[in-house]
Amino acid sequence: MEALSVDKFTAIKISDTEVVKRVLKGEKELFEILIRRNNQTLYRVIRSYLNSEDDIKDIMQDSYIKAYQKLEQFNEMAAFSTWLIRIGINEALQFLRKSKRVSNNFGKKETIDAVFQLPDTNQMNPEKQLIKIETRALVERAIDLLSEKYRAVFVLHEVEGMTNPEIAACLDLSDANVKVRLHRAKKYLKEELYKLSSDATVFEFGNHKCDAVVLNVMGRI
Repeated sequence: MEALSVDKFTAIKISDTEVVKRVLKGEKELFEILIRRNNQTLYRVIRSYLNSEDDIKDIMQDSYIKAYQKLEQFNEMAAFSTWLIRIGINEALQFLRKSKRVSNNFGKKETIDAVFQLPDTNQMNPEKQLIKIETRALVERAIDLLSEKYRAVFVLHEVEGMTNPEIAACLDLSDANVKVRLHRAKKYLKEELYKLSSDATVFEFGNHKCDAVVLNVMGRI
């Protein structure tokens, strides 16, 4: 199937709830809107649990397929993105249990450079490009040193910009627990790395990756 089949104007104007209703009525091609809207967030969430690019993409695709298959269960009590994040986290945790991976070994099998796709820096001079690359690698390495439960909260709050209640809903935690985990995550990171991590390009899910996930998911539904 062809990529980018959904009209951009429609994708901007239509709400997630309306997309879900129309997909359930048979317009399954509109599911692409939900994929593209949520790819970045879902990638960052799953990246908080896994560090293998291939595994992350597989889990993302499986999460979308499961969401599509269970779309009738979406009850609009929470945002679609929250519902999807819960599915993604469950898929990631199931994968970790099946593969018997231990969170203490997180980040040892692959280097960060192999996992992250840097954004286009052609407009920067060589010095700025180098600084950005080194800075981002440093931030991502520092985040990877956090334990799993702190890393997910930190990424959702500081990188993805979600509120504490939104994070609590996604992770099935209390607001108080979210605050505690976030405080401890910040404490464990050096102050200068914490400031740098507000850069929205951390855990970037580039356009070519987005297109690949869209094609694979839409081809399976």
